[in-house]
Amino acid sequence: MIDFELTDEQKALQDTARKFARNEIIPVAGEYDEKGEFPQKVYEKAHEVGLMNLCVPEEFGGLGASFIDTYLVVEEIAYGCVGVGTSMMANELALMPIVLDGTDEQKKRFLTPVTEKLRFASFGLSEPNAGSDVAGMQTTCKREGDFYIVNGSKQWITNAGHAELFVVFTTLERGKAHKAGVALVIEAKDGKLPEGMTVLKKENKMGQRASDTRAITFDNVKVPVANRLGEEGQGFMVAMRTLDHTRPMISASAVGVSRRALDESVAYAKDRKQFGQPIAGFQAIQFMLADMAKATHAARLLGYQSAWALDQKKPSPLVSSYAKCFGADTAMEVTTNAVQIFGGYGYTKDYPVEKLMRDAKLLQIYEGTNQIQRVVIARELMRE
Repeated sequence: MIDFELTDEQKALQDTARKFARNEIIPVAGEYDEKGEFPQKVYEKAHEVGLMNLCVPEEFGGLGASFIDTYLVVEEIAYGCVGVGTSMMANELALMPIVLDGTDEQKKRFLTPVTEKLRFASFGLSEPNAGSDVAGMQTTCKREGDFYIVNGSKQWITNAGHAELFVVFTTLERGKAHKAGVALVIEAKDGKLPEGMTVLKKENKMGQRASDTRAITFDNVKVPVANRLGEEGQGFMVAMRTLDHTRPMISASAVGVSRRALDESVAYAKDRKQFGQPIAGFQAIQFMLADMAKATHAARLLGYQSAWALDQKKPSPLVSSYAKCFGADTAMEVTTNAVQIFGGYGYTKDYPVEKLMRDAKLLQIYEGTNQIQRVVIARELMRE
């Protein structure tokens, strides 16, 4: 049986996230984007109302939300500002490998603190020379007694400047992470990073400027063996399994920003007059709006399917890649068309659509570029 109706609980959760986006995010999103500042106060309020760390199981103080539930929240937050949403969801990304592969003791030790008070977490996978080529990572770890010694660097790490917990992927042998990978949890103690770990300056990004993105370096950083997720050699699989569980949320972010661009465009088309009538009366504009609407709706359905599959304990790399790739491409197309509908005004910061377009671009890049998603899709098709 296929049922597209949300439960009363899901509707209530969606409504909470929608009101939060409209009341707490939209009024300040432009200012944080312009200044490139981290919206700490927004995150504090989000934590208070239960919109962060959704993946943490109830026994460790979290909501234990389903993937469909999380999808609903992420879409609404992204409607307000996908940059704000990215830092919120970076916590989900960083905590997910602990949820999936941590022991009960590790879950209690690492997950409980982030639910007790607002704490940020980071997922350290990408490197300066190993983005799409994850197996080629150069960050190494060497075991010495009860510790691993970590050396190397990570790039494009969301929340790095504010995080107190990092899930960092390393390898026992450079360039062979697919069989020698090790996933490690690194904690900041009393606000201080471990000796030898350095977080570099914030990146000056084109879009999603409210999110904090930085590089990290490791110089003989000691990490307890007790902080390893899974066994030695399983780090690559931990990372891939995590991404299979989080890529649907990129689809949710894409749908949120697409829906916002569509709503802004419809309202503007009804108000803007040319040749004696609202431009909404011109077929050229109507066709653009229709295409934007149907693509957004299709992206949401793909995203729902990918989240549903996870809730059924049937993760599908194929459907996950469908959702991420189609959703991100849709967001880029829809926001670009929104700027076109606004004309010259759309290219200025007086209206929000230029920000939406800048924000949307990153969705095609992070958590596996859309080109890599096509590689995954093609590979799965050949396997079938």
